[in-house]
Amino acid sequence: MNTHLHVTSWVLAFILFAVAYILHKQGKAKGAKIVQMILRLDYLLILYSGGSLLMNYFGGSAMMGEAIFKGIAGIWAILAMEMILVKMSRRESTKSWWIQAIIAILITIALGFGRLPGGFLP
Repeated sequence: MNTHLHVTSWVLAFILFAVAYILHKQGKAKGAKIVQMILRLDYLLILYSGGSLLMNYFGGSAMMGEAIFKGIAGIWAILAMEMILVKMSRRESTKSWWIQAIIAILITIALGFGRLPGGFLP
């Protein structure tokens, strides 16, 4: 159940991030700020469900190191997504944060779906 909650909250975060990004690009600052606040609430859901999943590996699992690394990469992805939106609102460069977001998201997805047993892939 926690895996589904975690994946659903991440998908919702990607959608909300895209909406906030588009609203920023269109110059609709107030709408973008509202969506960004909802996205921040979704981050809390991601952290809760991710922490719950991470606790499953602390029973002496051989994959505990990879699970911790996935958790760190997930937090990094959240940070990068948030910084992209913050830098956009300040009209600052977001290139380095986009690179970091892509790397962190790829690491998180690869470990979550491909390596760790709690994922959807065998």
